[in-house]
Amino acid sequence: MLIFWVAVFIVSLFVLVKGADWLLASSEKIGLRIGLSPFVVGVTIVAFGTSLPELISSFVAVSRGVTEIVVANAVGSNIANILLVVGISAIVGKRLVVSKDLIDLDLPLIALSTAIFLLVAYDGSITFFEAMFLTVTYVIYLGFSLIYKDDEAGEKVKRPPIKTNDLLMLVIGVVGLSVGAKFLIDAIVELSGILNIGAGVIAITAVAIGTSLPELIVSVKAALRKQSEIALGNVFGSNIFNLLAVVGLPGIFATLYIDEQTVALGLPVLLMATILFIISGISRRIHVQEGALFLMLYVIFITKLFGLF
Repeated sequence: MLIFWVAVFIVSLFVLVKGADWLLASSEKIGLRIGLSPFVVGVTIVAFGTSLPELISSFVAVSRGVTEIVVANAVGSNIANILLVVGISAIVGKRLVVSKDLIDLDLPLIALSTAIFLLVAYDGSITFFEAMFLTVTYVIYLGFSLIYKDDEAGEKVKRPPIKTNDLLMLVIGVVGLSVGAKFLIDAIVELSGILNIGAGVIAITAVAIGTSLPELIVSVKAALRKQSEIALGNVFGSNIFNLLAVVGLPGIFATLYIDEQTVALGLPVLLMATILFIISGISRRIHVQEGALFLMLYVIFITKLFGLF
């Protein structure tokens, strides 16, 4: 049974991530076709799309009553985005240059969103009103981002035609997300019982890494092309969405409980990783040595989580 559920976990995670890819690609094309600017598409559809695996799996977890998966997944994804994704991107790209826009807007926002999240999560649960607060904060952030770069949002773009294939991929993506998330949560619950490991631990490690793959692929490709703003901006947007929307939206429908290891280890590591990320951002450069440090810290976090030292 162990091998079977491990296989289900891997396949469902692949379907979940691939479904998000298809949905994202088709949504971008459809968004441009109906007249949205590339900036608006980026801030809304792309930011939303890269975090869809986390969001959909969180809703399924709530429907199954395993609410500890929600926060563990969001916290694990953010830690992976900073220490793993930024770490590997810095190593591959040799050096990531932080733009003034990211320092002026995104660094304060990621600091604020992390602080708000930690304040509502430290007691081990996210209540309805706290979830509403997180969700409203994300809506304000989204509106502020659009207003801040209003000039970019107003540019004219050539409208590509909507093809039948775009609509088909949209439907397939939605189905892939739904089916993948359902079986992923089933596999987590079963593996948790078989291995006698908390569902939250599986979510904060294996699920977090798997659902961070889209961010990893996008950021590494951008780093290789010396497009540091894309490599880092992708992480900023995803992390803010994870803490405010991925936790906030499911939390409206049920109180989210946070497992002991996520509270004791996940939240402090999230705080540490975010502070390091902000310090690196203020210095305007993330060098290969810092990337190696980030990666080493992530390995230590995983080994500590499983009690290997």
